[in-house]
Amino acid sequence: MKEVATTALALGLLIGSSPMVGSASAAPAPDFTPAPIQWAPCTSEPLQKAGAECGMVSVPLDYADPAGEQIKLAVSRIEHTVPEDQYQGVMLVNPGGPGGSGLNLSVLGSYVPKNAGAAYDWIGFDPRGVGSSEPALSCDPSYFGYDRPHYVPTPELEKTWLERTEGYAKACGNAGKLLDHIKTTDSVEDMDSIREALGQEQINYYGFSYGTYLGQVYGTLHPERMRRVVMDGVVDVEDVWYQANLNQDVAFDRNIKIFFDWVARNDATYHLGGTAAEVEEQFYDQLAKLDQQPAGEVIGSSEWTDLFLQAGYSTSVWPERAQAFSAWVNNGDWAPAKALYDDTNTPGDDNGYAIYTGVQCTDVQWPTSWEQWREDNWETHAKAPFETWGNAWYNAPCLNWPAKAGKPVEVDGSEVESALLISEELDAATPFPGALEARKRFPNSSLISLPGGTTHSGSLSGNACEDDQIADYLLTGELPARQPGDGPDTTCEPLPQPTPEQVGPRSTHGQPAVLQEALRSNHR
Repeated sequence: MKEVATTALALGLLIGSSPMVGSASAAPAPDFTPAPIQWAPCTSEPLQKAGAECGMVSVPLDYADPAGEQIKLAVSRIEHTVPEDQYQGVMLVNPGGPGGSGLNLSVLGSYVPKNAGAAYDWIGFDPRGVGSSEPALSCDPSYFGYDRPHYVPTPELEKTWLERTEGYAKACGNAGKLLDHIKTTDSVEDMDSIREALGQEQINYYGFSYGTYLGQVYGTLHPERMRRVVMDGVVDVEDVWYQANLNQDVAFDRNIKIFFDWVARNDATYHLGGTAAEVEEQFYDQLAKLDQQPAGEVIGSSEWTDLFLQAGYSTSVWPERAQAFSAWVNNGDWAPAKALYDDTNTPGDDNGYAIYTGVQCTDVQWPTSWEQWREDNWETHAKAPFETWGNAWYNAPCLNWPAKAGKPVEVDGSEVESALLISEELDAATPFPGALEARKRFPNSSLISLPGGTTHSGSLSGNACEDDQIADYLLTGELPARQPGDGPDTTCEPLPQPTPEQVGPRSTHGQPAVLQEALRSNHR
């Protein structure tokens, strides 16, 4: 599953059964000096309203051949507003994915409390192949149509899905040279090229979800270039990427049950059952019915699963999901479900998914035997049926990926001066052990945990305990005191679960709508 901050098909996050090992690709790139950025007005409405400026950074397609073919990275900037003697440098922001567009995230500084963002130039960017960067990768825009085959496979459906996923991988083989140069390490070198194009000796960095993996790898390869670092929803570098997805399956199954319990406690509103077990039974009953007869010939069982996957990412979407659930079950109205599905999956656009698979399938070699996939996923499905097979098919193009896989970097953050780590302890997309592992590998870091919290990458959402500590760190560089042992260094209460009345926009819980958009687009 994708790791960004939240959405629909299967999980497609970061995964890997192999331990992290050193990589020749981790060696410093040959000399390359990017041209300074030529800034111009942005075309994006949120960026225009925020007074941002936009430009392009030309970088090598292959850093081993710096004089060879070039590609372009789209970047945006909102400059600092404090006096020059209070200026703290540039802040690069990445929302995760892989495949999430971060161009609009230069607006994020205005959401940091205590005016702490005003001392930085906030830099949004679309990673290579993403969004407004050139070229933007696409393999098969029609791949995520409506009423796709049921996820849990019979022998016949297994054959169908294997053919579908092999076909997608084959289509990506026609995407050109970019496919061979889209690993995490390539994007890390792109980040360093952006730094240099901005004329900076160091960067500050704010990464969400998969963006925390970018941060950990950047901190390993370029530790002297990192100043202040915030990483929210921390990827476990030991599980990149196959095992990470299996871990997610179990965690999302737990979180969907927490959602079902909330729906049951609000049965007076939704009329879907008075206990979590009754709501869960209703969910799977509808899944079976939609497999036989899609709602409006559009929302079948796979789309139904995708629709509710987001409830495992963020509590803020619970009311609208429950409302759509109720409208379908109690009134036969499938329009709310379709609207939510379209909002998070953008049928006809596979750019984010193409990048997701391009990165995950080449960061590390996935198991080459379908028999291993089958055995592992049936074993996981037995204890976590909600998302396991949807996630398996989401990642299955890696079986036949037409580009050579590399080896992950052995992450070592010991030379990074400081980092603030954040994790809700029931985060399903990036389970809590990833944050504890990063804390070990970054000995100059501190970890804020939110016990009982199920939201993925939810900082700057109006939680004063959490957000004020982020602001203090950005203002002064002071971290929460490091505590003995291997646990968190400080804790905050998560935001309270929503009420049924909190249906509506993505600004629920105070998180910037532009950030929620970036995060949601990274989930199926």
